[in-house]
Order: sequence, then C-alpha cells, then structure tokens
Amino acid sequence: MKKTSRIRSLKWVLMMCILVSFTKMTSYAQGEKPNIIYILSDDQSWNDYGFTGHPHIETPNIDKLAEEGHTFTRGYVTAPLCSPSLASIITGLYPYQHGITGNDPEFAFEGKRYSNDWQMARSRLYKDYLDEFQKHPTIPMVLKKLGYLSFQAGKWWGGNYKEGGFTHGMTHGDPSRGGRHGDVGLKIGREGMDPIFDFMDHAIDEDKPFFVWYAPFLPHSPHNPPDSLLQKYLPLAPTKSVAAYWAMCEWFDITVGQLLDRVEEKGLSENTLVVFVTDNGWIQDPNVPNKYVEGSKQAPQDMGIRTPIIYKWPGKIKPKMDHSNLTSSIDMAVTTMAAVGLDPLPDMQGINIMDKKTLKKRKVIYSQDFAHDMKGVNAKEETLESRILITSPWKIIVPGVANKDTQEVLLYDILKDPLEENNLADKHPEVVKKLTASLDNWWGK
Repeated sequence: MKKTSRIRSLKWVLMMCILVSFTKMTSYAQGEKPNIIYILSDDQSWNDYGFTGHPHIETPNIDKLAEEGHTFTRGYVTAPLCSPSLASIITGLYPYQHGITGNDPEFAFEGKRYSNDWQMARSRLYKDYLDEFQKHPTIPMVLKKLGYLSFQAGKWWGGNYKEGGFTHGMTHGDPSRGGRHGDVGLKIGREGMDPIFDFMDHAIDEDKPFFVWYAPFLPHSPHNPPDSLLQKYLPLAPTKSVAAYWAMCEWFDITVGQLLDRVEEKGLSENTLVVFVTDNGWIQDPNVPNKYVEGSKQAPQDMGIRTPIIYKWPGKIKPKMDHSNLTSSIDMAVTTMAAVGLDPLPDMQGINIMDKKTLKKRKVIYSQDFAHDMKGVNAKEETLESRILITSPWKIIVPGVANKDTQEVLLYDILKDPLEENNLADKHPEVVKKLTASLDNWWGK
C-alpha cells in the first residue's frame, strides 16, 4: 500500500481548487445547483427496514424514499466501523487512503475508558490522525467553492465542524466537554430537528444551495426509544433488548420523515439530491441491551458491511429497486460531485452511479476491516484484520496482518449463501487466487 506523503496531499488540495474553479459543468448540472442531503443511519442491519423485508420493524418514511429513488439493495460500506466508514463518505476515499482506520488511538490508561480524563488523553493522541485526515478535501470543502452552505448534524469524529469544511454545524469537538464523536451534534433527531430546519431556512433566505449531513445517533445505543414505540415492539420481539433496538429503528425513520416532509413543505424536493446509507451493520444481542453480536458491527460479514444505498433526485435519477448492481458508499462523493458538474478528485476510486454505462461495467466492490483502536498514523497495516472483495457470485475475505495467523481465507457464494455459512475456499482455489490478486492490485493503488 502506497503511503500518502505531505507533498502529495498538498498537491491534492491544489488539484481540488483547480477542479472546482475550471471544471466544465455537465449537462444535467447546468442551471440551478441542487441541494444535497446525506441521511446516515448509525448501526443498523441492511435487512432491518420494511422495504428490505423485515417482518416487524416499520420504516414507512425510508420505504417511501426507497420507492422514489434508485435503491441499491446490494450496497456496501468501506469499513464495518463508524469512524472510518463516515470518513470515507465525506472524502470519497478508502480508510487506507484517508488514514482513519479505527475509532480511537491505542494507548495505555489507568482508569475508566470514556471517562473525562480518558477523553482528554485520547484527544492529544488523536490530533495526529486528525492532522493527516484534514489534509484531504471533503465534500463540504468542494461545495463551498461553488457557493454552497453546509450543515453538520449528528455523528462527527473530525473535531469541530469547521475543520471538516462545513460552514455551519453542531459539533464543537472540545474534549473537555465530551467532544469525541459528535458531542452536541448527537442531540439531533433524539431532541428534535430544529437545528437543521433553522439552517435550511437560513440557506433559503440567503438564496444559497445547501448540503446537509444528517447523521443522528440513531438507532445507535443507548437504546432508549420513546415508551410508546417500545411498547409497540415488546409483544413482537423475542426479548426486551431486541424490542428496544427495533423501536430505535422506527424512531430513526420518524426523524427521516420529519426531514423529508420539511424539504417538501419548502418546495425543495424537485431540486434536492437525497442520499441514504448506513455506516455499518448491527445484530442486536437478544440477552444484553445495547450490545451487538459477533459477525455484525466490526466484522467483514455482510451483517457488518452491507447496506441499502438510496439516491433520490426527481427528474434526474429514475426510481428503481436495484437488486443486481453493486454499489459502495465510496461512490457517494463521486456522484455528488457529478451532480454539481465536477469530475472526481484524482485519488477517488468510486463511480458516478448516474452514469449508466459505468454502473453496468462495475463488477467489483472492495472493503476493509481494521481493529477498533489505531496504533499510529504510519502503522495502518498493523491493525488490518481483513480485506474484502465482492463480485457476483463471490465474496472473499482475506486475513490482514493483525490476524493472518488466526484467520483463514473465506470464500462464499454470496448469492446462494447470503448468511456466509459455507466456506468454499478449499473447493475453489483458482477463484481464491484470482480474487486475491485483484485485492492486491487494488490495495497497491
């Protein structure tokens, strides 16, 4: 894997400025610039929606969004953990490129993890990672050059919202006030939607196009839904902890409905690109509240990295329930840039999903799984647990440095075996060889 040097990063920023200043607008982006809204679920399995077939969880608002947009049911994220996954969404880069491979730096601490003292110690060490990450252009930075206002609400690991290029936001990033991964921003959704609504009104008053990052702490733990929702699911779920998680999923859906209703009320729907994705998967432990089971979050299995990805843009993106094409969260940045008339930045590996020819040619999706804690800015491979490749019908999981001595290569026919129960690596060594070579080639980019 090539290491990104300081010179290369500075060159990248310069290239971004050149692209934003001089790139010719494409035909579908001429005229009025679209508003853009990212809706990001937090810790939710790909099949925990009404439209993906869950027998009990009700998500009518997201179901409606899925019906009205191009919905990829075979979507994947770049990592099964929130911080690296979200960093990929905002930059269009894989974790091995942007450098945020885990949630926290690894360090010895005599005391309680997540305490105030731990937060302060973490912040000092995490600064090195933020310094590297902030060398990369983000979508808000790109859009700002085009006159956009942008608003950060919810989960955000990148310090103060301004450091991510947002013009407006909620997260202050002060570790002395709990600024690890969102602080004040985590109130959005759980305590109402007014900050986003006020921002939208401000953008309208200023006659500016806007970008909204809506990443609520939902259905993320603590699973403390409104009692009316909990009571609704208690008779349906096997345990109270499962009922609480299901209720959280519907609570999230309610807030999505509030946001989309406001867009409609303001007459903005026709000129707004809405993109929906989940940062990583989740399977609720039936016996332990607020806990996931092995093989979901932080795991390379589909229950950790698969997600529906939805793009809605009336008149520009034709509604389709797409069960065949593969897509990745890495495509969101490239597609967003295309929507405003820009080419992707040099190191972006995603595609514009609105380009039907390119979408049809896309046959391979990549992902990666790193340890929760990072060992150093220049020690990414030490915490690499696995690299993943998906190409119908195959999915391969190749062990990384961190567990190469304990994990075997896993090969699944993901279409026939969606639960990944039958490892076919020994039966198809030629497939393993071919797909591993493809992974190695990608990893070297």
